[in-house]
Amino acid sequence: MTGFMNNDNPKKSLVLSFHGRAGTGKSLASQLIVKNIFKKGMDSRFVHFFDSIINFPHASLVETYKSQLQNWIRGNVTNCAHSMFIFDEMDKMHPGIIDGIKPFMDYHYKLDGVSYQKAIFLFLSNGGGEIIRESTLVSWKAGKKREELKLEDLETALSSLGFVYYGESIVVDFFIPFLPLERQHIVQCIMVEMVAMGLQPDHNKACEISDKIVNYIPDDERRISVPGCKRIAGRLWHFMQ
Repeated sequence: MTGFMNNDNPKKSLVLSFHGRAGTGKSLASQLIVKNIFKKGMDSRFVHFFDSIINFPHASLVETYKSQLQNWIRGNVTNCAHSMFIFDEMDKMHPGIIDGIKPFMDYHYKLDGVSYQKAIFLFLSNGGGEIIRESTLVSWKAGKKREELKLEDLETALSSLGFVYYGESIVVDFFIPFLPLERQHIVQCIMVEMVAMGLQPDHNKACEISDKIVNYIPDDERRISVPGCKRIAGRLWHFMQ
């Protein structure tokens, strides 16, 4: 991201595809990126967020959605070359809509007089979550720590999903896996939520709650959190009583 922002003449827009199960940090990562680029963060008028389920719910209106989205991207990139477009629930987006935005992410100097080479596209997807989780478990059983996994260990499997989502024209620059969270990460999430609730973070209490607030796999090892950190904010008050 830093390299792209410092490049005065990129060859194409930057396209990142985040993959992982719910609760593993895809939205958090996108928010951190936005916060470090735009002073107003997600409230910036140069940041545009779309939820595939909410914004494009009807398959019968795909052509309408596609036209509206193309006009929206064109107009906003005209106003700000570094406009950022975030698409959540990418695995549920209709292929027709994806086809409609691919030209803005490919190697084109200009389209209708507008350059999209400095635009940024972030795709958030649950797709590939099972592949990532199983690969993490297999590596762990082989004695390899979560922190020792490298991008290349998973990128090949994830990039194959590119053909499913984006077709033959692979416009994604990086497929980024978000690994499942372990108990230690759940403890950290709980402590962050304690602070957000105005409470003093208590590590011992967080460890105690971490065994109750989420379920883990495998059953005999309780290694990986099934829901990640997704349910913690909504459930913590109950466990703090």
